[in-house]
Amino acid sequence: MDPMKNFEIPSDMRKFAEQSVEQARQAFGGFINAAQQAASEMEGRASMARAGAKDVGEKAMTFAQQNIMASFEFAQKLVRAKDMQEMMKLQTDYIQSQMQVLNEQAKELGQSASKVAMDSTKPKL
Repeated sequence: MDPMKNFEIPSDMRKFAEQSVEQARQAFGGFINAAQQAASEMEGRASMARAGAKDVGEKAMTFAQQNIMASFEFAQKLVRAKDMQEMMKLQTDYIQSQMQVLNEQAKELGQSASKVAMDSTKPKL
């Protein structure tokens, strides 16, 4: 008999984990708000290169936020898993999905950074 198949997460532990994830989500929301406010205060002082760098930075911040939110969603699913087999499937699905997302994000950031570099070297007309 497979001991992992009969492993169940106690409801109190699941509730505690869900509360912890929600508290972390709220704390992250506060961090993102503060970071976005700080980024907004620095607007208006950039040249073309700095404007491009700002766009790349904002894109990176958006990607980071999306990735962390995906992690919170994964954590929520994980604490609701009924057994170890479901937990392993969730983990596998999450890793595969995030690898694809990270690959796409890296490609997009690379393209944006290249465009900024090209634009910043163009002579002003």
